[in-house]
Amino acid sequence: MVTVARLLNLTLVVPELDKSSFWADPSDFEDIFDVRHFIDSLRDEVRVIRRLPKNVARRYRYHPLVMPPVSWSSEKYYLHQILPLFSKHQVINFNRTDTRLANNGIPLEFQRLRCRVNFHALKFTPKIDVLGQKLVHILQQRGPFVALHLRYEMDMLAFSGCTQGCTEEEAEELKQLRYAFPWWKEKEIVSDEKRSQGLCPLTPEEATLILQALGIEKGMQIYIASGDIYGSERRLAALRTAFPNIVKKEMLLDPEELQQFQNHSSQMAALDFIVSTASDIFIPTYDGNMAKLVEGHRRYRGYKKTIQLDRKTLVGLLDLHQNWTLSGDEFAVAVRQSHKGRIGQPALRRVIEDKPKEEDYFYANPHECLV
Repeated sequence: MVTVARLLNLTLVVPELDKSSFWADPSDFEDIFDVRHFIDSLRDEVRVIRRLPKNVARRYRYHPLVMPPVSWSSEKYYLHQILPLFSKHQVINFNRTDTRLANNGIPLEFQRLRCRVNFHALKFTPKIDVLGQKLVHILQQRGPFVALHLRYEMDMLAFSGCTQGCTEEEAEELKQLRYAFPWWKEKEIVSDEKRSQGLCPLTPEEATLILQALGIEKGMQIYIASGDIYGSERRLAALRTAFPNIVKKEMLLDPEELQQFQNHSSQMAALDFIVSTASDIFIPTYDGNMAKLVEGHRRYRGYKKTIQLDRKTLVGLLDLHQNWTLSGDEFAVAVRQSHKGRIGQPALRRVIEDKPKEEDYFYANPHECLV
């Protein structure tokens, strides 16, 4: 949105965050990011203000045009279709802003502005940054560590329709939750089909087998970067047995230190983000927005090892291993072989004409930021 404002020579109002998600997080932008730094660091590129001026709000009676921009749009879309709308409405509220600018085909100066925003202008608040760095320091003092972004959380499973490893009662609970949120458009989902297409997060049990196959040592610290795991400790039992040195932020910090972040899932996620970007190895079990952003930050910081799991291949291998078709050694060789080129090494972004959703995400591999 900063880049769009710069392109159209418009004033940007500090974003409002979605508060209608499953987590009902009341956090505002300024609760997570240093707003003064954000505004000051972009001063020579675009005018950013904290809120809509009262005289403008009164003039337009608090009824700006509310609309979502079309996803993966080029600068031509904003110049030819969005800019004319400002002549009529003056104020436009974009109510969806993720993936609204194309990954590729954007002029270099605007791509580099995106880099500047993502890697420099967006800075966590001091209270988040200080505690996040404390977590990193504690972990590093104990030795190397893997950050496992284990997206086996209730909202993720309900939204995706993935129920691998769940009881019938849990699967029904997840289905009811999906129906309870009208903006989750897909309702009837066949879990096995989604899983076979690689569209489900790995279960904790599956992640355990993959970590072992990748050669992660039993004594390695495994930092769980996630919210509450669905099924709680029961679902983490296999992972704890295989890797006894599992840690979470709740185990490393005093309860009083985390109290300020309770019921603020975005601020909790910011702590996990800091730890994940600093980890020796980062392994996401699902390629959601946070996983992609962490991957991009790790590339920007020097191609730190990020194992991008090919879930479609892995679920096939997991099924062959679990039905005894593949031995443990054969399974490990197959997993490692299929991930030789998926460890975050330098690579140009993959461009797929007319299928931007399937392209490499700009923020996961921002190669314009690295030249």
